[in-house]
Amino acid sequence: MTYQHLAKEILAAIGGKDNIIECKHCMTRLRININDEAKIDKKAVEKLEGVIAVVQSGGQFQIVIGNHVSEVYQELLKLLERNESTETIKIESNGIFNRFIDIISSIFTPILGVLAATGMIKGLTATFLAFNWLTLDSGTYKILQATGDSLMYFFPIFLGYTASKKFKLPPFLGMIIGAALVHPVMTGIASSSAEPLYVLFKGTLIESPVYITFLGIPVITMDYGASIIPIVIAIYFASKVYKKIYHIIPSIVRSFLVPLVTLLIVVPLTFLVIGPVATWMGDLLGWLTLTLYQLNPVIAGIIIGGTWQLLVMLGLHWGIIPISINNILTMGFDPILALGSATSFATAGVVLGVVIKTKNKNLKSLGISAFISSLLGVSEPSIYGITLPRKKPFYATLFASAIAGMIIGLFGSKLFNMGGLGIFGIPNYINPELGVEKAFYGYLMAISVAFIIGLLLSLTIAYSNSMDPVIEEKSDLKLKEKSILAPIEGKVIKLSEIEDNIFSGELLGKGVGIIPLTNKVYASANGVVTTLLPTKHGIGLTFDNGIEMLIHIGIDTVNLNGNYFTSFVEQGDIVKQGTLLIEFDRERILASGYSLQTPIIITNSAEFKSVIPTTKDKVDRDTELLKIM
Repeated sequence: MTYQHLAKEILAAIGGKDNIIECKHCMTRLRININDEAKIDKKAVEKLEGVIAVVQSGGQFQIVIGNHVSEVYQELLKLLERNESTETIKIESNGIFNRFIDIISSIFTPILGVLAATGMIKGLTATFLAFNWLTLDSGTYKILQATGDSLMYFFPIFLGYTASKKFKLPPFLGMIIGAALVHPVMTGIASSSAEPLYVLFKGTLIESPVYITFLGIPVITMDYGASIIPIVIAIYFASKVYKKIYHIIPSIVRSFLVPLVTLLIVVPLTFLVIGPVATWMGDLLGWLTLTLYQLNPVIAGIIIGGTWQLLVMLGLHWGIIPISINNILTMGFDPILALGSATSFATAGVVLGVVIKTKNKNLKSLGISAFISSLLGVSEPSIYGITLPRKKPFYATLFASAIAGMIIGLFGSKLFNMGGLGIFGIPNYINPELGVEKAFYGYLMAISVAFIIGLLLSLTIAYSNSMDPVIEEKSDLKLKEKSILAPIEGKVIKLSEIEDNIFSGELLGKGVGIIPLTNKVYASANGVVTTLLPTKHGIGLTFDNGIEMLIHIGIDTVNLNGNYFTSFVEQGDIVKQGTLLIEFDRERILASGYSLQTPIIITNSAEFKSVIPTTKDKVDRDTELLKIM
C-alpha cells in the first residue's frame, strides 16, 4: 500500500477531512484531533496495512505508523488541502490535563527532530573534549559548539513560531516576540558591570536587581536565552490581544497596525510581568522535580523506569519533557528523563529474544526491523507489533526498565543535553564539565543490564513459540479459485496501459482496467463499502470472501470535485451483488478533458497466489473479470 493510498484510507475511516480539527505527527505516529469521535471507524483504521496500532489518549486520536509517518503525514496534508502552517479550530477541552498534553505536544513536536540533532552534536562535542580529541580553543570545537548551542540559545524564537501556530497567532509575530527576549541589547544589561538602580524583593528567593525602567516601571532583567515558559505564556497572551485588536482596527490598516499594537502591548508586558513570573515558575518547577528525585533516587528510578513505556504509549510523557528541558536550561542537567531512558534498550533486548526464539518467519522478519528501531530509540514498532500483543514480553520490558532505572538512580546519572535517542543519545549523559565520570559508567551499566535482562527473560519465560504457532503448508493442497464479476460494462485493457503510474505499476495491487460503455457501477459480490471518496469517483469494497477491491473511475477525476458523480451508498453500507454503487456522466467527464480509464484493483492481492484478468475484450455485469487463486 502506498503512502498516498494509506492516507486516503485513514482519512475515510476517521470521518473525512471535515472531521479533522488538527493533524500533526511525532516520530512514529499521527496525532489527530477530531470533531466527532462517533464518526471514527477505529477497527477499520487498525486493519489498514501500514498501521501498527491506534491509541486514543491525551484528547487525541493517535495512529502509530512507524518510521514512515512523515511520508503518510505529507500525503494526508495534501488530502486535507492544508499545509503545516494551517491555523486550527479551537479544540474543545476534554479536561485540563488532556488540554495541557495537547498544547505541549503541539508546541514541541515540530522541533523534536532538530532538537535531537543539535543535542547529538553537543553530546559528541562533549565526548571529543572528554577524550582530548578537541580543545576549547580549537576552531573545530567552536563551530561544533555554535551549531549545537544555536537552537537552545535562540529557543524563544523557535518556540515563538511553534506556539504561534498552536495559539493561532501569525508565526512571524511570535518570532519577533521571542527575538526581543534574546536581543543583544537586553541580554547585555544584566551581564554589564553597571551598578543596579535598586533591588526588588531583597532578601527573598526572588531577589532581583533592577538596571532599567520602562516608562518609570522597573524592569526585572532575566536571561531568556534557552527559556521555555516565558515565551509560551507570552504567545498565548499575544494571541488574545491580537484577536481583540483585529476586530477593532479598520480592515484597510490591519496588515500593519494590528501587529504594531500587539507588539507594543505584549513585548513590554512580557519584560515587566510575564517573563519574570514565568521564569520564577520554571525555577520552582525545576527545584520541585529535583527535590523529589533527591528524596530517594533509587525508588524514583524504579517507578519512572518501570512505567516509562506506559507513559509514552499514553502520550503522558509530554507532561514531563518540558520539565526536563527546563531542568537542563536552569540547572545544566536533568535526572528525570534519565531514569526512563533505558526503556528502549530493554525493549530491544526483549525483541531480540523473540527473534532468536520464534519459528514464525513473519514474526522474525518484523522483529528484526523492530529490534533495530528500538536500538535507535523508537520503540513503538516493537511495542505494538511484538511485545504488547503477547503481554509477557511487554511485562518483561517493564521489569528490565525498572531495574535499569534503579541503577541510574543509584549512580546519579543525569541527562546534560536533549539529543538523539537510543544509542545516539548515549553521549548526552557525559558531563560537559567533568567529562567521563562514575555517573556515566553507571548509565552504560544500566542500559546494558536493561538489554541483557530483557533478552534473558524473552529467551526463557517471557516468550514461547506457542504464542505464534507455525502453520505448515502442505504441497498437495489444491488452490481455491474465487471469481470476481465486472462491476462496469465496458472495454477491457491491461493494467499496464492505465495512464497513471500508481495503478499501472501495481503499487496499489494487481487488477485490470475498464473503459466504461455505460454510466453505472455495481457491486461485484456481497460485502461492505469500506471506502467512499468524498468526490465519489472512487470506492473501496471488502467482499464476504475476503477480497478487497478498489474501483477508481477515470484518471485525475478527483479534480472534478464530485461533479458528474452520484453515489447511492455510504461508507459502511452493506451491499449485495448487483447493488448500484455510483452513477457518473460519461459525456461530461470526457468533455472536461479527463480519461475514463477505470482501474479495478485487488488491494490485498499480496494475500493471494495470483490475480488473473479475463482474456475477453469486453465485459458486462455477468462476465468474470478477475480470477483469484
